[in-house]
Amino acid sequence: MAVSAITGARLTLGMPLSSPALTRRTTSPSLVMAVSTDHKVDNKLTLTKSEEAFAAAKELLPGGVNSPVRAFKSVGGQPIVIDSVKGCRMWDIDGNEYIDYVGSWGPAIIGHADDQVLAALGETMKKGTSFGAPCLLENTLAELVIDAVPSIEMVRFVNSGTEACMGALRLARAYTGQEKIIKFEGCYHGHADPFLVKAGSGVATLGLPDSPGVPKAATYETLTAPYNDILAVEKLFENNKGEIAAVFLEPVVGNAGFIVPTPEFLNFLRKITKENNTLLVFDEVMTGFRLSYGGAQEYFGITPDLTTLGKIIGGGLPVGAYGGRRDIMEMVAPAGPMYQAGTLSGNPLAMTAGIHTLQRIKEPGTYEYLDKVTGELVQGIIEAGKRAGHAICGGHISGMFGFFFTEGPVYNFADAKKSDTAKFARFFWGMLAEGVYLAPSQFEAGFTSLAHTSDDIKKTIAAAEKVFREI
Repeated sequence: MAVSAITGARLTLGMPLSSPALTRRTTSPSLVMAVSTDHKVDNKLTLTKSEEAFAAAKELLPGGVNSPVRAFKSVGGQPIVIDSVKGCRMWDIDGNEYIDYVGSWGPAIIGHADDQVLAALGETMKKGTSFGAPCLLENTLAELVIDAVPSIEMVRFVNSGTEACMGALRLARAYTGQEKIIKFEGCYHGHADPFLVKAGSGVATLGLPDSPGVPKAATYETLTAPYNDILAVEKLFENNKGEIAAVFLEPVVGNAGFIVPTPEFLNFLRKITKENNTLLVFDEVMTGFRLSYGGAQEYFGITPDLTTLGKIIGGGLPVGAYGGRRDIMEMVAPAGPMYQAGTLSGNPLAMTAGIHTLQRIKEPGTYEYLDKVTGELVQGIIEAGKRAGHAICGGHISGMFGFFFTEGPVYNFADAKKSDTAKFARFFWGMLAEGVYLAPSQFEAGFTSLAHTSDDIKKTIAAAEKVFREI
């Protein structure tokens, strides 16, 4: 797996890169408990309040969480319960402080609770939180998205990445008149029925092959292939001539760990979809505005027909979007016959946070800085792991990264599953005890932000050196 070839450069913006807490937290009086997991190292965390809160949550919420990966199932033990965030830092309800490399699973590219975004949200809130009617802010964010993303000439805002992918799927079928789709093993496009086939994210983390409650008819038209496997895709097109509406993929996989496409893979997909009147759909919910300002499609120079977005374009608030060529998007109601709607779509708070986030990351030097700190982080972790005798590989592009506890290389989900997940769990808990918060799954990408400093990276690598020796 290759590390990004972007040239690292120091940021020359007039923005603060350090993110001190507004007030220093002190640990509340509580008992010190050992982490209740089979994967722990010889460290202890003060997690009494988190344990109590999670025990109560399990009586109120299925599994105690509102999104499965948060339950820490793949790393053992129980989740920490977060109290507050600022910059690149998180504090749990026991007062423990962490350097955060999850970033709310990607949106926090300028750092958590950014002062400028919070101030803008405060002004917007004075006018109301939801109109259920058009507002001028929708136009402003739409213009920013259309200007940035090569494939998008028109855009429809929704409320989540799942919703965006559902809309794009329905639109692809409506536009082409075909019903079958191709998706790739380990790629996750939200939890809509047609996509829950060999999916990534929480499905991969929990080891669920599919999901009960999904009727066979809902997935009958979903075809799957290994990521980066050109021959498998060719065979699917040969066996389903004239029947494939769209090829969906994460242009860089983030929901089975960080997996990059081979140089020829994306070019091949663009060519074969054009030859077969099939739409190419990039799910850039994760990679959009993160790999570059124009997303993965700008970074790789491949323009799809449709694109789904989320995370960063809402600046930390719930949001999603799908967009593409004008002739395709004009199929969407009320311009066309394909129906899709949403009460909170385009709400003023999400639009405001998205506008101010995109304006910030558009400033010169943003992606050079992200590439620099992320490259230092990944290289430092991998070198530390190898010095300690561990099988490890990984890579990054801009502010997105990942590593696997296997020799590698990792080209697809089958390769990723060769990782030593028990060792990852021990590493996760060791890093948590050292004040570093990573995604609680081997099969999730990590994220940096403009709030991460070189000092944060050095502290993280030093923690990794220590943990690698202990595990």
